[in-house]
Amino acid sequence: MLNSNMQPRSAAPTDPVVFINTARDSVQAWVERHAYRGYEPFDGLMSYLRPLTFGTQLGDQLLQQVGRQSPFNLRPLLGIRPQESTKGRGYMAWGYLHKFVNDGDAESLVKAEQALDWLDRNKSKLYAKHSWGNVFDYVSRNGHIPRDESTIVWTGLIAQAYLEAFERTGNERWLKIADSACSWILDLPRENTKNGVCLSYVAYKQNSVHNANMLGAAALARTWRHTGIHEYLDAARTAMEYSCRRQLDDGAWYYGEHPGYHWIDNFHTGYNLDSLKRYIKYSRDDSWRRNLEDGFGYFKRHFIAPDGCPRYYHNRQQPIDIQGCAQVIDTLTLFSDEDRGSLDIALKVAEWTIRHMQDKDGHFYYRRYPLITAKAPMIHWGQATMFKALAHLSTRLTENGAGMPNEANECVR
Repeated sequence: MLNSNMQPRSAAPTDPVVFINTARDSVQAWVERHAYRGYEPFDGLMSYLRPLTFGTQLGDQLLQQVGRQSPFNLRPLLGIRPQESTKGRGYMAWGYLHKFVNDGDAESLVKAEQALDWLDRNKSKLYAKHSWGNVFDYVSRNGHIPRDESTIVWTGLIAQAYLEAFERTGNERWLKIADSACSWILDLPRENTKNGVCLSYVAYKQNSVHNANMLGAAALARTWRHTGIHEYLDAARTAMEYSCRRQLDDGAWYYGEHPGYHWIDNFHTGYNLDSLKRYIKYSRDDSWRRNLEDGFGYFKRHFIAPDGCPRYYHNRQQPIDIQGCAQVIDTLTLFSDEDRGSLDIALKVAEWTIRHMQDKDGHFYYRRYPLITAKAPMIHWGQATMFKALAHLSTRLTENGAGMPNEANECVR
């Protein structure tokens, strides 16, 4: 454990690309050495103590929170082993694709396609169409989500990795899998309102959450660009209307409209912004451009401290969470094609994160609290998200604002 007086890693060298690439390659090597396995913040219900909760929601929540909130990694004592992650493998594939383009590294393309093959083999067994979920049971204030139960968040983000691969390689197989995932998204329950339709978080009941809804819409719009399936675009438009109509006056979004979901954090806001930006790009529907601008302005004002440290909530910095660090870097990088100053801020955040959150062995710590650092290596939550964010940032730094897009040019068909 590290206290608040820990000495950060040495400051960034003169060449920022070398600095970022060193950190990127270091975390990649850690993931590969560990066979793409690690822990997750919400994996507590894999413990042998699960029977003691008697299947109650409160008991399961308490056990899950023991692992999530403890600054000490209790998982080995609780019988929880490192696991593979579908979302983590999706982020690794996406990062490999950025590295392939940036470095011209053919091996990175091979690794990206191996990761996509793995995801194809490890889609949820509960559905014929492509979709993905956790390898463990999960419980929230809204109830239980069983292991292997797909979510629109996992499925929407993984579909983006497949679409990225299709746009980079032209391999129709990757587009077909993204198409299958979007067909699964279309089958989800929906909340129908006078101002848009909200796609459900899960398939077995309606659960309206803004980041999930917008992630689904972004995947649908990007896939429509290549397939021409108008049902995808129609669903994406009504989903974006739902969330954009409910954006707060200052540019923020609550996690969801239910009173129990009224909080604002950085990585869910980042998901919203990334999704809206991709929706506008691929649908060519500019109706919600002002929402994008207001939301991104809010993001920059509220989620980044002057020294580059990401803030978890809009009104509170602690805990400093590696998922938030990765998302801030990734969102700023994505927006740097339109907001050139964002690239400088992304680099500042990346430098802060590498100096304060990356271990000498390459992995990134889970969280920093005021007096202690939780070092547990989270696989999707920390390693894969940071690898993808750093690979994305490296690509944009190499392009150096040359006006090139930071995602593949779409192959309109």
